[in-house]
Amino acid sequence: MPDVQLFIPCFVDQLYPDTGMNMVKVLEKLGCNVSYNTRQTCCGQPAFNAGYRDEAKSVATKFLQDFKDNTYIVSPSGSCTGYIRNCYDKLFENSADHNLCNQVRGNTFEFTEFITKVLKVDNIGAELNGKATYHDACGALRECGIKEAPRQLLKNVKGLEMVEMAECETCCGFGGTFAIKFEPISMGMAQVKVKSALETGAKYMITTDVSCMMHIQGYINENRLPIQTMHIADVLASGW
Repeated sequence: MPDVQLFIPCFVDQLYPDTGMNMVKVLEKLGCNVSYNTRQTCCGQPAFNAGYRDEAKSVATKFLQDFKDNTYIVSPSGSCTGYIRNCYDKLFENSADHNLCNQVRGNTFEFTEFITKVLKVDNIGAELNGKATYHDACGALRECGIKEAPRQLLKNVKGLEMVEMAECETCCGFGGTFAIKFEPISMGMAQVKVKSALETGAKYMITTDVSCMMHIQGYINENRLPIQTMHIADVLASGW
């Protein structure tokens, strides 16, 4: 029974808590001993991406201490996972926290990646009826190299018909503060993504990152379109 520490990103904590709970549900079903450090906060990605390196390092230093136990760290976010893996070494290079940083980076996994690569599971026993398409979130695809793991899990969900959309790897346009600073471009990108998904006839657009979900669902709601976003943890926790 592997020990797993949960890292719950800000958007999940504040806006999609059920997704975090569903991740726990799935991990416990798969035999994991799951723990949650209530002292945890942000990983520091927003500050880092905005250019505030000192502030990002301060938050990241706390993160290292919160997750210093040498066990798996699993997160329902390819974006945060990718940031920890690819940017923490820049913050802690030639510092006293260098070794702890490398330990934490090596222990951190995105949810679907952990299930398929570490636990070696590709069928959760989930059930969800309907047609769905998958959105490759930039963080998961480009930062973590996650492409097949979510698809592998989704194809084994009973009742779920998966159809690839043409723009599956195209950015949805969120990009953190990009969506605020460049709103017209951001919404145009969301339009392309949703149009591509609708062309498949899918009822659900599934992804690994709630930040993408929030952005895409906002466009869907504004335009009253017949499709719904879902996080893959919510899909895998369905029907049992």
